[in-house]
Amino acid sequence: MSTTKPHHDAESDSQLVQEQADQKTTLFYPRGLNIVWGSDPRYWRLPSDQDKTGPVDLVQVSWLEVTGSREMKPSTTYEIGFKISLTQEAFGWNGSKVYVMAKLGRRGKYSWKRASLDAFSSGTQKEIPQDSDKLKITTTSNEATIYFGMYEVWSGKWKGGLRIHHAYIREAN
Repeated sequence: MSTTKPHHDAESDSQLVQEQADQKTTLFYPRGLNIVWGSDPRYWRLPSDQDKTGPVDLVQVSWLEVTGSREMKPSTTYEIGFKISLTQEAFGWNGSKVYVMAKLGRRGKYSWKRASLDAFSSGTQKEIPQDSDKLKITTTSNEATIYFGMYEVWSGKWKGGLRIHHAYIREAN
């Protein structure tokens, strides 16, 4: 009897988590993220093995949880966020806030920013949190691992049509 896991665990392929040429930005492509219900095609469409850096499409969930982690340089301030878009079939986002959260180390206290997708037009890629309200976290000499995620687990509403292009950790200016 074979068992399959309903959740997608981040793959460790080096193409999925890339340091950009400027060495100030780390991108996490969808297959390099943990996605609750991500291995169940009723809820998510993961990019193919051949399209390692392609987006992931949310079919429908009532529990949105996409997470990742990375050890970064100590004593540095970073911005954390996601590049997303909505498809024409998007539903369930009116009045629901998406939270982008981050903390230092497993025992750290979360910092968070709330984003509303109500005004997003389909097909337009945007970063959340928006430029005016970036989520920032500063590593220390003792703790440089950043845990982060995007969540909408509180409304209980079904939602779909979200496309996640990547998550990022970027050195703040």
